[in-house]
Amino acid sequence: MRGPSYLVSLCLAAGLLLAFLGERVVNPGTTRLVLDGIGLALLVLALSLRTVRLRSAEGERKAVERALLGLGITALASLAIYFAQSDLLAKLDGRSLAQDWPKLSGALGALWPALMAGSLLPSALMELSYAAMARAPQVESGRVRDAMLSGLALAAVLVLVFSIVFVASERDHKWDLSYARAAKPGEATRRIVAALDEPVSAALFFPPANEVAEQVKAYFDELRKESPKLSVESYDHALDPGKAKELAVSGNGVVVLAKGSRREQLFVGQELEKARTNLRSLDQDVQKRLLVVARSRKTIYLTAGHGERAESPSSSTDQRATVRLLREELRAQNYELRSLSVAEGLGSEVPKDAAAVLVLGPQSGLLPGEGEALKAYFERGGRLLLALDPEAGLDFKELLSPLGLTFTPQQLASDVAHARKAFQPSDRTIIGTNSYSSHPSVTANGRMGNPMYLMGAGALEELAGRPTELAVDFSVRAHHSTWNDKNGNFNHDPPEETRKSWAVAAAVTRRPKGSARPEEEGRAIVLADSDALADEVLTSARVRGNPEFALDGLKWLLGDEAIAGATNTEQDVPLTRTRTQDVAWFFSTVFIAPAVVLTAGLLVRRRGRPSASPKGGTP
Repeated sequence: MRGPSYLVSLCLAAGLLLAFLGERVVNPGTTRLVLDGIGLALLVLALSLRTVRLRSAEGERKAVERALLGLGITALASLAIYFAQSDLLAKLDGRSLAQDWPKLSGALGALWPALMAGSLLPSALMELSYAAMARAPQVESGRVRDAMLSGLALAAVLVLVFSIVFVASERDHKWDLSYARAAKPGEATRRIVAALDEPVSAALFFPPANEVAEQVKAYFDELRKESPKLSVESYDHALDPGKAKELAVSGNGVVVLAKGSRREQLFVGQELEKARTNLRSLDQDVQKRLLVVARSRKTIYLTAGHGERAESPSSSTDQRATVRLLREELRAQNYELRSLSVAEGLGSEVPKDAAAVLVLGPQSGLLPGEGEALKAYFERGGRLLLALDPEAGLDFKELLSPLGLTFTPQQLASDVAHARKAFQPSDRTIIGTNSYSSHPSVTANGRMGNPMYLMGAGALEELAGRPTELAVDFSVRAHHSTWNDKNGNFNHDPPEETRKSWAVAAAVTRRPKGSARPEEEGRAIVLADSDALADEVLTSARVRGNPEFALDGLKWLLGDEAIAGATNTEQDVPLTRTRTQDVAWFFSTVFIAPAVVLTAGLLVRRRGRPSASPKGGTP
């Protein structure tokens, strides 16, 4: 029992360290044998010293020395198991345990580090506890035993963690939820492929065994099921230089859609981490390029000269929101945009190549010649999109009378269905609605229930005595709590102001008598608020109804309702909070949550105290 106990454990640890260096660090040869031999000698010496200490120990110390000897023997056993499944047997008789008993070798390979951890960790904690009582006349074996159990618990946790990591690495299944939906074709893209009238090819340029290629190929394999006219081929830029040169591809990570001489490239990327953003918008990007490749380009005219919303402010004093995003989306959908004013002939006739005419938020009325030109265009099968504003104070009779509609330039307001912006009563004019008809122009919104927001909308009504060849469908209606705010005080003042589901959008169809061809009918969409199509609303990630209304509405106008539908996207929705919510979160996390924890601790401590014993009794 001479000398401290931890020196024996240090001798054992040194022997294990030298054996580790011989087996795992140095190269095979003489040095390895020397280190292994010295390590084994130190192990035997440590166990011999521990046996001597056990024989001379008395009382509680004998139990401690016995436990330490058992842990040392466990460490020696783990080292023996390691040598049994190592290449030592192969060097002795030419065969290894892994060859004859592969499963046993694998089990021993997992067993020896578990035994080693179950030996070293408890020994270390026991020595720390034992050393604190080295000069004590009596050893508290209970404290040393608790230290040993704590070490065994730590070893068990380590074994469990490494086992979980091993199983997870062997069963490597991936569920990347960040863009799971975006890698699948949406309804609109499927319909575009199903409506192909000529073959379209998709060339995927990716290196072999690429994670991004798997995502992209799975997307196009799913899309290919919609039509035999879509062919999908995979290439490697390095292995197929001829095809890459033919399609003008400069590297991998690119998708090329081609129809005849038309070609559109889409860069996705090769590394998964860098390609995440492109994969999230894969369906949108493929849809846009399919439209460019598969469809002929159509021309859309936007009227000008009446204060309409434009791509940029008309002057430094123009504070109205622009429609830049709407224009960019129309260009992405393969539409050519042109301006139409008196200078371009609007005063006499709408150009023959006009697929549609858009009137976005005029602030002044049209000239008589302009109104007549739009009326004649509509009656001969033209397509119109009119987005009006009550702020102009005009009823736009020259535009709406031929469509069988009237416009009331009074802002609608709701104290129930509205969005907050300035946190003032004026926010009640930012009305929201998800009340849609079954009209094809609101296909996606009606199916998914996306809310639309209108920032100061007027009201539409059907014109009394409208022509019988006109069919009017009020495709969007406001919430039933909405009223016409005649006096502009943002409060409901009956009976002058009426609550009801006011019509805020209408789809009008004019079918000539004796004609059953859809391409000969006039179509028009009227929206009682041009702010609903402005950048301020379309840039919000939370608002899905407004962009869908614009795209599906235009597809119906141009006779492409067969390809209308939802597009898959994985755009991150930003988390927004009001100032009141921020204050509530601050005080709850800084004061309320700690107070709850402290109170719970005090209650638990109070309940755990022993009750006072009766007078004269024994506590």
